Amino acid sequence: MKKIVSIILISALGGALTLGTYKLFIEKPQVVIEKTASSELNTVPINYFGPTVASMENTDFTVAADKTINSVVHVKNTSIKTYRNPYSEFFYGQGSGTRQYSQVGTGSGVVISSDGYIVTNNHVIKNATEIEVTLNNKKNYKAVLIGADATNDIALLKVDATDLPYITFGDSNSIKIGEWVLAVGNPYNLTSTVTAGIVSAKGRDLEGNKGVDSFIQTDAAVNPGNSGGALVNIRGELVGINTAISSRTGSFIGYSFAVPSNIAKKVVEDLMEFGNVQKAILGVRGGELNSVIAEKLDIIETEGFYISEVTDGSGAQKAGLKENDIIIKLDNIKIATYADLTGFISAKRPNDKVRVTFLRNEKEKAVNVILTKNEVAAISSIGIELKNLDKKALKKLNIANGVEIIAISNKELLYYGVKSGYIITAINNKKVFSVDNVNDMITNRASGEILRIEMLNLKGEKERYIFR
Repeated sequence: MKKIVSIILISALGGALTLGTYKLFIEKPQVVIEKTASSELNTVPINYFGPTVASMENTDFTVAADKTINSVVHVKNTSIKTYRNPYSEFFYGQGSGTRQYSQVGTGSGVVISSDGYIVTNNHVIKNATEIEVTLNNKKNYKAVLIGADATNDIALLKVDATDLPYITFGDSNSIKIGEWVLAVGNPYNLTSTVTAGIVSAKGRDLEGNKGVDSFIQTDAAVNPGNSGGALVNIRGELVGINTAISSRTGSFIGYSFAVPSNIAKKVVEDLMEFGNVQKAILGVRGGELNSVIAEKLDIIETEGFYISEVTDGSGAQKAGLKENDIIIKLDNIKIATYADLTGFISAKRPNDKVRVTFLRNEKEKAVNVILTKNEVAAISSIGIELKNLDKKALKKLNIANGVEIIAISNKELLYYGVKSGYIITAINNKKVFSVDNVNDMITNRASGEILRIEMLNLKGEKERYIFR
């Protein structure tokens, strides 16, 4: 018995020594934070608005969601596609291999007036033969296309309805990076979906985008079906039209992009008033600055738009802007990139007055510039430069519409005898009235679409050219 007790005592003593050695020499000390209750009760007045309360208040999206969810609609477009089988036509005759089928696409739209005007993306309704709109209360309406602008990817629809809930336009220039925004739409046919995020960037130029180069970037979840839906601030004001996502999978992976509301509003107003978009130009050419370009130009500034050329007769020239000037503000809006400048001008019309702040020899100056209509355009994809024709020139040529070719860099066109002075009158049987028409038709054509360009030669004879 004594032996057993001795063994137990020796074992306990050995364990204690081992544990003590481990604690003293091996184990790293731990910091223990102990929370204790105060003996005194600290009270805060119920009307106290400290940082925590303010933060909670700013992230309450219920008001914005309630104001907008009934004003975002589901848009369904139906288009008729034609399929031709050349082998069937070869063996059984022309027309035997032709089949037609209907294709349905869906997206979102934003009601912007109580009498049924709806803005959406052009790509949502492109080539549609029938457009149907469904409100949040399940009511269906047939929609009429009032007009569309492929360059800015905006379209205007109209339904025969009254007293519709609608969203008011906000000022997209005033939104700030880090500001909360909501994306409202119908992704994957899930109607009335609201997601939240922040403004991640402004003036974003997407590589490969053919039109808008001044997107609002957010991290609010946007998926297929959200296109044409609303991007709103926490007051429920429309600050953008959700248009695109950056994704390798086709689904949202972190960033989405919206056409700024100021651009969308201007396009809508032009379509209502003129039936087409009135595009304005400042009258300068150049590019945005960075450290590499600044070093080459031997200047200090690394932000802004550097003017390399001023267009003759433009508002910029008349106001006194010159080569080597650096534009840093337009109407007190900072211009740091090319996208900042083009995005701002896209929301303006010809004859609008703009306050231009610029640097000349490192001294800040400011002038008022009257924007002019875009009269010249270079169509790089087919190697031509075009100029608008005024009424006097059209009358002299005895034509009602057309634009003049003023320069050619396309070797094939030169080979076939096309010269400066030729007049483009139609593309794919659609009449053209301005260089913007031609630019839109060519730049935004569908992948693989054949272009049939009709021209008048120097003798006034019609010629047709096909571009594949």
